Order: sequence, then C-alpha cells, then structure tokens
Amino acid sequence: MGLAPLIVVLKTLAIRTGNEAYNESARFWTKIFGINFALGVVTGIPMEFQFGTNWAQFSRLTGGVIGQPLAMEGTFSFFLESAFLGLFLHGEKRLGKWGHWWAGFLVFLGSWISGFFIIVADAWMQHPVAYTRLSNGGFSVSSFWGLLTNPWALIQYAHNMSGAVVTGAFVMAGVGAFYLLEPRFVEHGRIFLRVGVIAGIAASLWQVFPSGDLHGKYMVRHQPVTTAAMEGLFKSQTGAPIVILGQPDEEHQRIDNPIIVNKVLSFLAYGTTTAEVHGLNEFPKDQWPTNIPLLYFSYHVMVGLGTIFVAVMALAAFLLWRRKLYVSPWMLWIIMLCVPLPYIANTAGWLTAEVGRQPWLVYGLLRTNQGYSTNVIAGNGMFTLLGYMGLYLVLGILFLFLIQREIGHGPALAAAGDVRSRAPITTT
Repeated sequence: MGLAPLIVVLKTLAIRTGNEAYNESARFWTKIFGINFALGVVTGIPMEFQFGTNWAQFSRLTGGVIGQPLAMEGTFSFFLESAFLGLFLHGEKRLGKWGHWWAGFLVFLGSWISGFFIIVADAWMQHPVAYTRLSNGGFSVSSFWGLLTNPWALIQYAHNMSGAVVTGAFVMAGVGAFYLLEPRFVEHGRIFLRVGVIAGIAASLWQVFPSGDLHGKYMVRHQPVTTAAMEGLFKSQTGAPIVILGQPDEEHQRIDNPIIVNKVLSFLAYGTTTAEVHGLNEFPKDQWPTNIPLLYFSYHVMVGLGTIFVAVMALAAFLLWRRKLYVSPWMLWIIMLCVPLPYIANTAGWLTAEVGRQPWLVYGLLRTNQGYSTNVIAGNGMFTLLGYMGLYLVLGILFLFLIQREIGHGPALAAAGDVRSRAPITTT
C-alpha cells in the first residue's frame, strides 16, 4: 500500500518530463509491487478463514458487523486492485501513456480502499459504534455510515497508511542508496533516493503529528487502561512523566531503571502539564491487558523507531536540498541499513493495537475467551499454527529470493546499461 502511490508519482514524472528513466523506474517497482501482492494474497486469505475455524463464536456473534466491511474489501477494492494490476503490469503498449497511468492510479486506489475497509473492521473491535445488540447476544449494524465514519477508524487509517508510505519510501530510498554505493544504475538510484526521501520525510512527520498524536489522545479517552499499560503507568499521577526507557515490573508495579521526562505524558494526553493521567491501579485487574511487558515494549519500539525515521529522513532531506546526498556514502549506508526498520515498527504498532485491546475481542463488549471455537482443541490450534509458521517461512525465503533477483536485474534491462558487466547507465 505504501509503494502504490510512489509508483503513481514515478508515472506522473515520466509523463511530465518525458524522461524514460522514470518509466523504467515505475516498471521496476511495479514488479516489486506484484511480488508483494502475490505473497500478500496467499498469506492473507488463510487469516480470514481463521474467523470460521478458530474463532467461530466471534464470527457468529459479530459477523453481522465486521462481515460487511470485509465483504466489501474483497468484492470491490481487492478485485479493482487485482484487475488493474494485470493491466498495469502487461498493458503499457496497448493502453498508451495515459491509459497506463490510470491503470496505476486505480491499483493505488484499490489498495488504499482495501486498507480502509480492513481498518474499519478492526476499529469496530477497538471502539464499537453504530451497532445494536440482538436477542441471541449477537451484534448488527444500526448505521452503515456510522460504521464507516467511526472516529477510531479514521484516525487509525491515517496512522496506518502513513506507516505504509514510510515503509515504501525507505525501501525505495534504500535500493537507490544501494545502486549508488555499488555503483550501478546510477540515474535510477538518484530517482529512487529523491522520491523516497521526499515521501519519507512527509510520511514520517505525518506519522508523528497529527495522526499519532490524535490516536494517542483518542486512546486516552476511550481505552485509558491500555494507555496506562503502554506507558507503564501503574499509579495515577498529576503531571505524569513519559518513560523513554525502562523495564516494567508488573509484580511490584514499577518501572525498573527508568529514564523519564517529567510532565510530558500529561501534556501529550491532555494538552496541559498539570493534568492527571489514570494509572492501572484505578482499574480492576481483570481489565488490565493480559501481557503488559509485550504491550509496553511493542509500543516503545514503535515510538522509538518512528523518532529515528523522522531524524534519518530529515537529515537525508537536508542533504538532498544541499545537493550532497548522492555523494555522501555515510548517509547512503544509514538509509540502506534502515530498510528493515519500518517493517519492525509496523509490526510493533499492530502488536500494540491488538495486545492493548486484550482481554477484549470487542472492547468492553466481548471478551477473548468468549470468542474462540469451543470444538477446536488446543492441540489442533497449535498444529495449524506450526504448519502456517513453516509455510510462511518458506514463502518468506521465496519472497526475499524474488526481490533480490529483481534488484539484481535492475530497473533498466532494456536500457543501454550492461547488466552483466554492471556498468552504470550514466555517471552524471
């Protein structure tokens, strides 16, 4: 999802400038997008089947709500994205430059609409709205528009999609840095760096403010116990500090070896340094997140890496503005080595969201222990989990092999550069 808008940017620049290197760059990243799309389908669809296999009670009770956005995701956005991806991959000569641009734009639109519907389903589990309770204990939608405009969904979507763009931008800039350090495909490497850094600094800043800030403030109001656990705040405090580093000790209800900044948490949560932030001590223990250390560390990894992204992209953008980025190997190495970090940050962010919701499947309405399939024994669940882990490991290795092969081939197989001799297309 983060790569799709960057491909549209490359196609737009190709049309505006007439520079074939932008077209070659768009084709190259479309191949990378296609590999991601294929692996996403074969790994994502089994997860939806698990609603029926492992979470039958949850599906029976909430299917009237979450089934609607998930069905719309599959029926509309997924088919839109997949249909035009084929045209974008193989129809450039037949469609012409503007028809090909529209195919790319619709791939981008389909992927982002798909993300929205998935976020709507997850956001309802985090902050249920626009529902009625049925006589059998299930849920149904009382207002479909209310479901789609759930404030939690809108904020979460903005935060999630900026995270996707951060990932796409770092990958694109990292590949560009790799080509410049080799050196090979220098012209394309500069394009990748320029587009990646500009998109990366914008998305990284948006990730922090306003999307991250709004998400945090909304969570304080609607999931205060989750906020307290994320921050390791065991006791309510007026002018609460923020913990930069430390280890939560749940047994003694404290943070070991803390590095704190006084009054910052109160300011971030309520806009004033004198506000009281509720601690875990104000909530019954059966409402505490079930794995506080995992939640705490996931949240801090996400925030810490997000801060690093802003710093790295701001420095890269400054060097780009000064026209020194392409000739600064130390900065190119930093960008290239940062490529795995957005994947870690996004995973940590989703762990924060889903572990933080526990012990609820639907926050405040349906507990996790009320939603699993009662006729599936733990051994069967473990067997399928291990099976999927093994299968996904194989697919992950295949994914890395295919990506490495495409990067090795480069973005200009049909251009003048000699791939086998690794001669750059241009040195200017």
